[in-house]
Amino acid sequence: MTRLLVHVEGETEENFVNEVLAPYLYNSGFSSVSARLFGNARQRGRRGGIKPWSTVRKDIVDHLKADRQCVAATMADYYGMPQGDERAWPGRGDAGGLPLHRRAEAVEDALMADVDDKMGSGFDLNRFVPYVAMHEFEALLFSDCRRLAKGIGRVDLEPYFQSIRDEFTNPEEIDDSPETAPSKRIEALVKGYQKPVMGTLAALEIGFPSMRRECPHFAGWLDRLLEVCRG
Repeated sequence: MTRLLVHVEGETEENFVNEVLAPYLYNSGFSSVSARLFGNARQRGRRGGIKPWSTVRKDIVDHLKADRQCVAATMADYYGMPQGDERAWPGRGDAGGLPLHRRAEAVEDALMADVDDKMGSGFDLNRFVPYVAMHEFEALLFSDCRRLAKGIGRVDLEPYFQSIRDEFTNPEEIDDSPETAPSKRIEALVKGYQKPVMGTLAALEIGFPSMRRECPHFAGWLDRLLEVCRG
């Protein structure tokens, strides 16, 4: 049985992992699935947001060394990652010159290489499964706009959500600027949108089949996790 700890950037992702992803992975053979916010777990008021890679890497490496039977993963937003200074995440600066569909994967490869280097010889790379979302968690919710609207109790908004979705090849591409990120688009339509609670309710309503079908990069991450569990 495999234990998984997902290092995440915010409370929304934390809720998603603990309440939506965990039950799904339990059914596939994982014995333990939980989330940890980037940074010091004992200073909750200071957690959240994308921390410098050196901070996140320390958490990941410490975890992998302390529990040699565990798997570590990440959920992080590509566009929010620090780049170009001491806070930078590996690969982020160079990835901007790549085609859109390759950027998140390139950063994931760089994260893998850096953790592998810090863990030293003999490290099993299957124990680290990073996921970098191009934009943010809410992109996944546009996988099924009818269920998104139902999940947040605003069925009247389905056509508005669908109109946003139809502008892009897939939900993972929804973004034009910080003002039009997926969550900002929802907030513009839903007064008082509460990301951690309402986002989780929508995700539960939508389910993984739709997310897998509509979001290929996210689906690839799930596939890698399942492969690790099957061993």
